[in-house]
Amino acid sequence: MTQVFFHCSNDDEILIDRRGTAVLDLTEARDHATRVMHALISAESGEDWRDWVLHVADDLDEEIFAVPFSSILGRMH
Repeated sequence: MTQVFFHCSNDDEILIDRRGTAVLDLTEARDHATRVMHALISAESGEDWRDWVLHVADDLDEEIFAVPFSSILGRMH
């Protein structure tokens, strides 16, 4: 198991995941990233998540991969 962290950012803000999640492999990290994104999108915050990116990082804070929220939401027209 590897501890990975799911940080979110846009041009103005950064949300830091201080707890992280233990995952077995990249597939599990990707699946968890998708769940995190859906949870944030579904929350009643009023936030437009299209300009946000979810960054998956290891315990040394090295980015493993990043997923733009627009990949789920699409771009505004």
